[in-house]
Amino acid sequence: MHAACCPAITLEFNKYEREADMTDVIEASQKVAPRMLIADDDPDILRLLADRCAKLGFQVETVSNGIQLLIKARHSHPDIMIVDVNMPELDGLTVCTRMLDPGSKPVDVVVVTGSNDPLTEERCESLGLYYGRKGPDFWKSIESALVEIYPDMAGIIEEQKMKSTSAEVHERPRVLVVDDDPAIQMFLASRLGKLGIDTLYASNAVHAYRIACRARPSVVITDNFMPDGDAQYLLYRLRSTPATENIPVFVISGQALNELTEHNLRREICGRPGAAQIFRKSFDTKELFGALQQYCGFEKKQTKQ
Repeated sequence: MHAACCPAITLEFNKYEREADMTDVIEASQKVAPRMLIADDDPDILRLLADRCAKLGFQVETVSNGIQLLIKARHSHPDIMIVDVNMPELDGLTVCTRMLDPGSKPVDVVVVTGSNDPLTEERCESLGLYYGRKGPDFWKSIESALVEIYPDMAGIIEEQKMKSTSAEVHERPRVLVVDDDPAIQMFLASRLGKLGIDTLYASNAVHAYRIACRARPSVVITDNFMPDGDAQYLLYRLRSTPATENIPVFVISGQALNELTEHNLRREICGRPGAAQIFRKSFDTKELFGALQQYCGFEKKQTKQ
């Protein structure tokens, strides 16, 4: 009887093993990739992080300012966030503080900044946040945090590290100032520097287009009338190039522009918006920099003019 029963028992055991294997396969396929929300007002950094983290297997969503971050985070309940500190509308640490209120869904946060501020690092530590500096070792700090949060992904992260090419990550927002008057360039550079913003320069639209393609500034501030191409020409070149099509452009003019000229500057080009703002040149930069803060996160301690 024992011998007769063995084949049946063996068949049943093999069936059980196959079912267990199938269950493991199904469970593995049903594992949901971690949801990641990335917030940064620099489109290049946003694109870099989104691309690399998607290759690691994360479900990635992106936003470009603090208000969008707060709304999206409360709606989508991400598992992890990578958040810039200095962003328009609402800074990253303020959003993190609101998201980490008692009773909120736990979320891991990696805070990144180009500012060398010990107080920011101390605040991150007090909130239990991971911290990374923008610059040459930017991606290494992100990788270290991801390995600590998701140790099972260490192999994938290491594999992608071998495949990835180095990409420049600048520490502070950059604005391209386009004007054939060196005095205007120096004046704006001085004021922007006090806000924690680096300035790039071009004296005409042709040169400005080349710099924008290479450096991908956060915003372009351009004079309207210049030799070798005016603001309208620069807008057309920027909007017809994928790498620069979304860079916001502010036009400044030493003389009042008529309604038709303003309309032409603001109109869509290749399905993209024209000039985001138009200003008269002035030593009073409050209005200009107020609009600029919608696109560049300022270091708050430096906003006094």
